[in-house]
Amino acid sequence: MMPEIIQKYCDRYAVGPMWRVNAGDRDSINTVIVIPALAESERLFRTLGSISRNPEPERLHTMALCVVNNRHPAHAGLNDCEDNQKTLRILDRLIHGVMPQEGEREPDLFHDLETILENDLRLACVDASSPGREMPDKVGGVGLARKIGFDLALPLFDYENERLRLLLSLDADTLVERNYVSAVRRYFKTENVPAAVVSFAHSEASNREEQAAILCYEIFLHYYVLGLLFAKSPYAYHSIGSTMACTAEAYAAVRGMNKRKAGEDFYFLNKLAKLGPIGTVTTTTVHPAPRRSDRVPFGTGRRISRFVSGGSREYMVYDPAIFLIVKDWLTVLDSWDGENERTLSSAAAAIHPSLESFLQELHFDDIVLRLKANSGGAATFRKHLSCWFDGFRTLRLINYLSRNVMPPMDMFSAVERMVSFMGGTLPVRIKPGNVPLLDEQQAILDCLRAVENECGGTCTL
Repeated sequence: MMPEIIQKYCDRYAVGPMWRVNAGDRDSINTVIVIPALAESERLFRTLGSISRNPEPERLHTMALCVVNNRHPAHAGLNDCEDNQKTLRILDRLIHGVMPQEGEREPDLFHDLETILENDLRLACVDASSPGREMPDKVGGVGLARKIGFDLALPLFDYENERLRLLLSLDADTLVERNYVSAVRRYFKTENVPAAVVSFAHSEASNREEQAAILCYEIFLHYYVLGLLFAKSPYAYHSIGSTMACTAEAYAAVRGMNKRKAGEDFYFLNKLAKLGPIGTVTTTTVHPAPRRSDRVPFGTGRRISRFVSGGSREYMVYDPAIFLIVKDWLTVLDSWDGENERTLSSAAAAIHPSLESFLQELHFDDIVLRLKANSGGAATFRKHLSCWFDGFRTLRLINYLSRNVMPPMDMFSAVERMVSFMGGTLPVRIKPGNVPLLDEQQAILDCLRAVENECGGTCTL
């Protein structure tokens, strides 16, 4: 029997009957991997092939649910829509255990398709592409595509025999390792978390310029999360759509995925973090493709495109001193006794005048009064305040300080200083203003990953 919280979500917030699941055997499912796909016929089946190489018994209880999606052809592009129809035809054949005909598939996909069939990967798909089933022009995008997949995954679970039901989020261009499913399930079985992110490392690029772009981007991502870990923020995790995992109950508790066309992963995890700590699965790694893209205004594809276009400011990051301010502010919030709300504003001013001005712009004093009125005591108030000063407002503060008082600085000098904050040292000597060689940048990235993992995850709210 479906738990009440999930049933209520399905009744009130799930997508309507416009989209349906095309699936084979639906028995004994405890893990559903949701994969949005837009014009991905050349990559999706490599990803599915990598999933199918996960061993039994986990693979036998796992379903890969592909949401083939586009908006109306006038907005999506005719070529993308035609590619989606090709993808749907191949998926339908695989779901029914039939090898797609030569004219329907690319020759170099044969091995992956054969592996999918031989390993009996349990597949499902949703047609959000064909005429009459397209996503709405106004809200159609990756957020809605993920939501469609997650929502339609909920009725697929075995609610009679399995207590741990997991929703995993992947992208069509992201390869997984052979222990992907088992590592994620093992983590959730041992850690009491509502959600987690999986370690990631982009696949190696085909040329040095794009590889430099990927290294620059990943160093920035790890630097930012390391700064939040240093500040002891409960929102210190990577917000990457192809790394997310959560329990079915947690998904329902936060009223599901949002419909944003970009940044859907950030806002989804931001909600989940208010239920409990976001864990990090470090025993397996997902590998997104290092390719250019302009579909969304940020993320891997856009950063590569921007880097290759010659943006020298890609090697600039937030001043580490900003994270000192965030750390001091979070310490104040975590220790406040709830007696005199004016002491919060006074403490902010003492930390930095720009922190005080930022909070004034948000009408912080009014917010404190409202939260205090709805809190039963100091501990409850601190919980409410930490939920209010969430990952989004933390990022707003960081950007505010960066714009107004502490401008961006050289990436590698900043990284060196941040690692020193954490008690470590870089394996490469940094010369201010110089860009290290690619192998040196890789060593810096490996160091950041190691320091991040040693931090032991995030704080709890």
